[in-house]
Amino acid sequence: MPESHLTQTLPTRDEAKQAEETSRVLSSRLRSKTPLRLRVVGAPEDETVVIPASAAKMLVGILDEMGRGNTVTVIPVHAELTTQEAADMLSISRPSLIQLLDGGMIEYRKVGTHRRVRFESLIAHKRRVHAERLAALNELAAYDQEIGI
Repeated sequence: MPESHLTQTLPTRDEAKQAEETSRVLSSRLRSKTPLRLRVVGAPEDETVVIPASAAKMLVGILDEMGRGNTVTVIPVHAELTTQEAADMLSISRPSLIQLLDGGMIEYRKVGTHRRVRFESLIAHKRRVHAERLAALNELAAYDQEIGI
């Protein structure tokens, strides 16, 4: 994935305010599976565009995050990441990621001497680790109740 896709900049105060207001307006108009129809004003002739419901929900989510002052990165599921990009997404060091790759915990492929990690594989790993942590936490909570803590 080209480096430019992962470049992140914080929204300005004005952008955050605009995003927050737009998110509020659009979210009140969303129906579960109904496409969103928007009128584009200022074009040579006013146009109406149709945004699929799933894309409209994503757009509202993006605007909501921007309204909070956060950056947002949209990554296609089939995108391939460098090891540094993948490590950054997991909030771990690159050497730690390499250990996970070499240990078979995350699928990857080699392009020459470089490893490429599919975003899909990275998310699958993240979900698996989350589920394992949740199971361990539930087990500890059950044990605490059993011994009366």
